[in-house]
Amino acid sequence: MSMEGAAWNSLYRISSAKDSNKKISKETVKRIFSFAVPYRVKLTLFILLSVVSAVLAVSTPVLAGQVVDAIVSGTGLQTILWLAVVIALIAVADAAVGMATRWYSSSIGEGVILDLRTAVFDHVQKMPIAFFTRTRTGALVSRLNNDVIGAQQAFSGTLSGVVSNVVALVLTMIVMLNTSVLVTVLAMLMLPIFLLPARRMGGRLAALRREAADLNSSMSTQMTERFSAPGATLVKLFGRPVEESNEFELRASRVRDIGIKASMLQWVFMTALMLVSALALALVYGLGGALALGGQLNAGDVVTLALLLTRLYAPLTNLANARVEIMSAVVSFERVFEVLDLDPLIKEKPDAGSVPAGPVTIEFDDVRFAYPSADKVSLASLEEVSTLDTRGGEEVLHGISFRVEPGQTVALVGTSGAGKSTIAQLLARLYDVDSGSVRLGGADVRDVTFESLRHTMGMVTQDGHLFHETIKSNLLLARPGATDTELWDAVRRARLEALISSLPDQLDTMVGERGYRLSGGERQRMTIARLLLAQPRVVILDEATAALDSTSEAAVQAALTEALEGRTAVVIAHRLSTIRTADLILVIEDGHIAERGTHDELIERSGRYAELHRTQFAVQKSVAPDEAAEALTGSGPGS
Repeated sequence: MSMEGAAWNSLYRISSAKDSNKKISKETVKRIFSFAVPYRVKLTLFILLSVVSAVLAVSTPVLAGQVVDAIVSGTGLQTILWLAVVIALIAVADAAVGMATRWYSSSIGEGVILDLRTAVFDHVQKMPIAFFTRTRTGALVSRLNNDVIGAQQAFSGTLSGVVSNVVALVLTMIVMLNTSVLVTVLAMLMLPIFLLPARRMGGRLAALRREAADLNSSMSTQMTERFSAPGATLVKLFGRPVEESNEFELRASRVRDIGIKASMLQWVFMTALMLVSALALALVYGLGGALALGGQLNAGDVVTLALLLTRLYAPLTNLANARVEIMSAVVSFERVFEVLDLDPLIKEKPDAGSVPAGPVTIEFDDVRFAYPSADKVSLASLEEVSTLDTRGGEEVLHGISFRVEPGQTVALVGTSGAGKSTIAQLLARLYDVDSGSVRLGGADVRDVTFESLRHTMGMVTQDGHLFHETIKSNLLLARPGATDTELWDAVRRARLEALISSLPDQLDTMVGERGYRLSGGERQRMTIARLLLAQPRVVILDEATAALDSTSEAAVQAALTEALEGRTAVVIAHRLSTIRTADLILVIEDGHIAERGTHDELIERSGRYAELHRTQFAVQKSVAPDEAAEALTGSGPGS
């Protein structure tokens, strides 16, 4: 590596480093090297090849000096040709070693990236829903991309770099001191002029890079949110395109200014270091030439010293910045470990069994529950806050008990925030109860495997979420091995056959981000088709028709009737008219069961349910059904 190359590398490493003043704990080092265990053979060969490369790099200047001496002394053409052949062979060997080193570097580095990404991805999938409600998706994706790539540099770059630079430095110093102590010492005196500006300039560039990274992150977040269908709609509805553009331009302008400033700093730095390089070479040629004329050095020695000079400064510079490189990689590892160290609240027991076969009962036995606080499910860095919100832990369900027999339907009604959706989430084990138990077929949901629970239960939520994939791919989430015949059967029963048949690509049609190429009713029927394909024994409907118009609701309701047939069901009611035939209706108020019974029984009691029913139908005479239902039963996330 040339002096200029070393300068660029030095400047980049320092400016890209993170928290280089931190101390490295032994536990972190042990954990980092645990990722190297599967690659220990490759890593050993990689380091050995790096050493060989360093030896070859020092050999060429020495041979070049001998060529000059042979020319000056007139030794003969044969000697010169042999030296040229040896230099050529060294060049070929260096290229071969470089290729092998690159392969091992890529193999180890990409392997570590694969291991880390897979570990983080698998771990994140085990996290509870509360984790995803608090975490910024972009921050989490950054851990899987930027930090994972930064972490792998510890193996593919820093480790081999330290070894090869130490070997190169020792060999270069030995040869240079053996050639001329005076020239070597004087050349070393210029090293501080090379390193100190790199440190100072690197610190200033690091601050600029961090600010630019934060601004780019903010712009990415703004673009991600505003370029989605709901975000773009919101901006247009409130007439804020100009304000959004101005806000984006302000950040982009600052990034531009930072880019210009950083570019000028780099130019000043590189110009100064090129001057140092020229002065160092002038010193070698001037002093070395004078010594050669005085008979104290050979002409070839001057050439050797000049060529070795760059091989002296480059490893010295890289080793001086080794701590910066190491800390940068360690910080990346620590940011990855932060995610891996988050303890999933919902865990499968080692001896977990299955939900008993046959018809399934649902039982809630004195269930009490409080949503977990942020410190149990999230990280401040993933939420972009300085400290986590300490609120939480307040009980929202207070001694909920009920039983649903196989094939029966229980309906949950009540005002927004009463705890209806919380009950549904506990049944699906998206959260675990704090006390009491939730049982399916007599088995506590905490004692069964996740696979058994998912095969037993199906859920349709209010938003009808779909992935930006084909209709077929979205349906196959429920049953990956389903045939096209089975897919079309589910589509027909969900009242979607006419729609999908009319599409050019039919089942292979892309639905768009979050399914926004489909209407709200069509998305809901897609989720019902997915449910029908899964054939669960227990169905949860969490206000599945809350956001639909009357026409769409009728189509979805017809599909739901088929989906519920013969299954045990929990239905969170949006309109009371849709749950008149439920076997059991529970009125949930402030985390308690205020009333329970059939529709007719509750009407006769003239209690809270009768009041809701009477008020809802009275309001429906003067306002739209959707408005009346929302005013009475609510459809928010806290319901």
